[in-house]
Amino acid sequence: MDAASISPANVDDAVSAPRIDVDPATGLRAADVAERVAAGKTNDYTADASRSVGNIIRANVFTLFNGIVFACFFVLLVLGRWQDAIFGLAAFANSIIGCWQEFRAKAALDRLALLNTSPTRVRRDGADVEVPPSDVVVDDILVLRAGDQVPADARIVDSRALQIDESMLTGESDAVDKKPDDDALSGSIVVAGEGDAQVTRIGADSYANRFAGEAKRFSLVSSELRTSINRVLKWVGWGIGPIGLLVLNAQMMVAGGWETAVSSGTWVQAVVNTIASLTAMIPLGLVLMTSIAFAVGAAKLAAKQVLVNELPAVEGLARVDVICLDKTGTLTMGEIAFDDAHPLDAPPTAWEESLAWYGAAPDANATARCLAEPYPVQTARTAARYIPFSSRRKWSAVSLDGLPGTWVLGAPEMVFGDAATDAGTAFGSTVTELAGTGRRTLVLAHSDEELTDADVEEERLPAGAAPAVVLTFREQVRPDAAQTLAYFAQQGVGVRIISGDNPRTVAAIAREVGLDVDEGFDARRLPEDEAELGGVLEEHQVFGRVTPEQKKGMVTALQARGHTVAMTGDGVNDALAIKTADIGIAMNSGSAATKAVARLVLLDGKFSHLPDVVAEGRQVIANIERVSMLFLTKTAYATGLAVLFGLLVMEFPFLPRQLSITDGLTIGIPAFFLALMPNTQRYVPGFLRRSLSFAIPSGIIIAIALTLYTRAAMALGVDEAELRTGATIILAIVGIWVLTVLSRPVTRLKVLVIGAMFAALVVIFTVPLAGEFFQLVDPGRDAAWLLTGVVIMTIGGIEVVRFFHRRFVAKSLAQAGTDAAAGRRA
Repeated sequence: MDAASISPANVDDAVSAPRIDVDPATGLRAADVAERVAAGKTNDYTADASRSVGNIIRANVFTLFNGIVFACFFVLLVLGRWQDAIFGLAAFANSIIGCWQEFRAKAALDRLALLNTSPTRVRRDGADVEVPPSDVVVDDILVLRAGDQVPADARIVDSRALQIDESMLTGESDAVDKKPDDDALSGSIVVAGEGDAQVTRIGADSYANRFAGEAKRFSLVSSELRTSINRVLKWVGWGIGPIGLLVLNAQMMVAGGWETAVSSGTWVQAVVNTIASLTAMIPLGLVLMTSIAFAVGAAKLAAKQVLVNELPAVEGLARVDVICLDKTGTLTMGEIAFDDAHPLDAPPTAWEESLAWYGAAPDANATARCLAEPYPVQTARTAARYIPFSSRRKWSAVSLDGLPGTWVLGAPEMVFGDAATDAGTAFGSTVTELAGTGRRTLVLAHSDEELTDADVEEERLPAGAAPAVVLTFREQVRPDAAQTLAYFAQQGVGVRIISGDNPRTVAAIAREVGLDVDEGFDARRLPEDEAELGGVLEEHQVFGRVTPEQKKGMVTALQARGHTVAMTGDGVNDALAIKTADIGIAMNSGSAATKAVARLVLLDGKFSHLPDVVAEGRQVIANIERVSMLFLTKTAYATGLAVLFGLLVMEFPFLPRQLSITDGLTIGIPAFFLALMPNTQRYVPGFLRRSLSFAIPSGIIIAIALTLYTRAAMALGVDEAELRTGATIILAIVGIWVLTVLSRPVTRLKVLVIGAMFAALVVIFTVPLAGEFFQLVDPGRDAAWLLTGVVIMTIGGIEVVRFFHRRFVAKSLAQAGTDAAAGRRA
């Protein structure tokens, strides 16, 4: 059931449940909690953070082509031709290796996901405590603050400007204001304000786990690579039946006709020949190599403290051409320190006391908490009325008992607009000068007016607010930030720095890490039209005073211009953009909500891992493209041979065991190494077209060459064993050559792999025991000259194909770049 399509009535049904009266001020007692734990009323439910064991086994074992291969395998065993059934062992090995690699990746990811679980805040025995989400029980009082993810279905019992984003569950993009008796859905995200909620449903009964489990479980990212491979498999699946019947009929005709073949027993060889042609058509290893590349890539990133929430996201990394960075926690260490207070003319005397309240407030964010040490609480005061901080408006306001008026703390530009950047005033010049040094600036303002209930309801600033004190905060720039940004520039990945801070502050930090920028662009001037917004994003790199909605809009505007966008961040204000981006990357120090929607989590928070992340994605997809040409070439020539020999009614020139030689030593084994080798080539769409533009012509040339060889050998009177040996030699040498062509530029490691495969072929063709098993004999002088000529002509043909293929690919890549540039200008 699609969570986005569920009606409000369904939501109410999912959440509503009988509840007992619990005092929100004290919560459950320890005895109440123990009673519910004993009754099994806990939130102990684990949705798979990675692919389940059953899914892994089904994906690697129970497939259409495995079914065909294993059926052929058992037919040969029944016929007593076990020597020709060794391809079945290779299929078994493929399945075992694929499962083993994915199990290893699953274990690593599950282990990291467990360590990455964020605690939940509950009120018990009158105290707020943090417990694992699995320890939440029915009727617990959840203490909700901005950045939290709701762990279980609950009903609001107290709300202080509480706003919850339920878009992951209901499809509703706007945050929802929550009042007492409203429902809070498990999996939703608190984006502003604070409140308390009583748990109504837990574990498998909760809304998210019943209707929207896909938000937490392993899922397949939209993938051109996987889609293209599935398309090829579908084509082969449709063709294998008719082609198989064509080949079987031809082999029976060669054996003297159906009646004669059945009566004389020669039908056995006809079936063996047919099985040889069919199994050669199936690119079994291509699926295996793709799965292994994904799994190994994710496991390698896990070893570098990068949690991959979805394995195929590794491929998505290769497509990234723009990365949007949140300044705080990404370019900077994320640890904010109070710098100084800069009082303006005659501030009200109680300004320090108001800062002390803000620093000690229960919902204080990281910036406000920095005020607690320089401004300790001298007199405890309660808030008569309070508007909590919101990332959208970037200010909070409070009227305190015992202090006249209202105190407002927030971003200068968001409280006072253009006056905050007017250098002609003392306030504007102070803010501008301080922001230009790279320090974060806030303003403490005062109004003689008290907040009213209407002000709180409408989140409205009190009238007559005037700036009292400008506050500055310092952030430490990450030592690896400049090097990381230089890597992105070298790799052609565009960088956009997006922050809620003053544009001048953000620009100063950007210059400190090596970006050539003047002043940052003030997001308050960003156009709402997506096309115009995209144009601004192409021209500018640094943006300040960006709201969460604008961050999301900036991501979609870049995507509309053909970019593949990665978004990094750590705050709840980044969650919407991270969720919208093609690849969302969260810092482990970030909010639970942000990590919940990210495809990747940097567990140690090191920005320097991002080049590893991008490089791993590029390695996966570039190597799979190279490997796919090997397997698709084999599928092309095997299909061509089956069709030609079926139409010409010729005996198939290979035994299954002989094809196992070329499959293993010229494709399967070397493909495993090629799929895991370093490769920094940037991804460009059109993977299948580029692969087939080499594989189909090369496959046709090989199929025609083997057909002509067979015809010529038959004309020369070469016997059956010598003919098969000659065909195997041709296919082995040509296969090695195709491997060499696709491995260019050849490195030392590639030379070792190719050399080892060639040496193995020499051993098989020269060792008597191997020759006897594979039924390889001396092809004779006439056949030797013939196969030499065929090999030379076939290699020449493949070199011609590769020459034109490289030109075609270069032209395609150039055209793709032109189209992308045109799309960005549009």
